[in-house]
Amino acid sequence: MEVAGHAGKLVFGLLAEQIPVVLMVGRAHYYEGHSIRQVTFPVRVFKVLGIETIVLTNAAGGLNSEYAVGDVVIINDHIFLAGLAGTHPLRGPNSEQFGPRFPALSDAYDLELRRYAHQAWGAVINKESKRRLHEGIYAFAGGPSYETRAECRLLRQMGADLVGMSTVPEIIVARHCGIRVLAFSLVTNKAVLSPIPRGDDHLLQAKDVKELDTILQEGKASHEEVLEAGRTAAIDMQKLVVKTLSIGFRHHQSQSG
Repeated sequence: MEVAGHAGKLVFGLLAEQIPVVLMVGRAHYYEGHSIRQVTFPVRVFKVLGIETIVLTNAAGGLNSEYAVGDVVIINDHIFLAGLAGTHPLRGPNSEQFGPRFPALSDAYDLELRRYAHQAWGAVINKESKRRLHEGIYAFAGGPSYETRAECRLLRQMGADLVGMSTVPEIIVARHCGIRVLAFSLVTNKAVLSPIPRGDDHLLQAKDVKELDTILQEGKASHEEVLEAGRTAAIDMQKLVVKTLSIGFRHHQSQSG
């Protein structure tokens, strides 16, 4: 079964009528019950097909207080706690035909591609738009539950700007395969970092159950909220990706010519 909002299609074609691409419309997620190797299998297919650059997009919760819902973040690093604990897509016998036993990830997020993305943003986003572009660190969470307040504070204290349930395993396998990586997050909700109210708080003693529930529900994430933010930002995200790749394609053509 596909997650709502993820069509699960593989599309071959030309982007901007000149750039050959393979598009994944939706992806398999670890939280759906797939193994982490199954989740990352398409990336190895891309390697066999000769793909040299991969662009990944995701919806993420904003941990950084400077981020607003609807902002776009270029990922420049990640925190993969699951991988540090052993749930890692490269665990097990190494596939030498794809990459080395111990790949480095200090250069995982291609600097040249990120530069193109910043150039593209100024060209495609209306100056009147409130949507902003950032660079930040993405933390992977297994899901499918959204993170607790304490978990969000922990991730923020560790340096994460965003948290989500995808992308990082695919990026690791892409880098293992020598594929260049550019990744964007759309901030679809702001994570709740404030501590949970205490039951013995004297300010709460006179409130009724409905008032208590309203306090507790403040900032609560929902999948419907994520989908709605994604719908409103879809056009801008598409323009950004197309323009970024077009800049890179023209540069590549001029260099090779």
